[in-house]
Amino acid sequence: MTAENDTEHGQPAEPEKDRELAEFAEERESLLRITFAPLTWALHFVLCYGTVSLACIKGLIPLPYTRAGLIAATGLALALIALIGWRAFVQWDVRRTGDFTNPEGHAEHRHQFLGHAGFLLAIISAIGVIYTGLPLFILASCK
Repeated sequence: MTAENDTEHGQPAEPEKDRELAEFAEERESLLRITFAPLTWALHFVLCYGTVSLACIKGLIPLPYTRAGLIAATGLALALIALIGWRAFVQWDVRRTGDFTNPEGHAEHRHQFLGHAGFLLAIISAIGVIYTGLPLFILASCK
């Protein structure tokens, strides 16, 4: 059977199948990537509250070192979220296309939507990291 006969019987030809597999792999990667910013926020949250509890309740870590370390971790988390957000913004591709919405629902539009969703999740995650780290800058002691 040739590739022409495959398309006549309703089965996709090999190049079409390869293209679909490549699109699926790209979408799977995009779906995984949109979870990185909220995951960074969650890890930062656990790190901050866990470290502060060790410093304030148990007294295992001196408070100045705790604050300095967590402020550095907050900066690192914000930088990582900014990188993730930038990659999602580039994937969204709104600067080139000018389309804020994609009503037709083609594969490329789904790819752009995942970039849009990842960008918005990065913004929300950055706000969460800022609010989690804000007490480090305001409060001077555990009391």
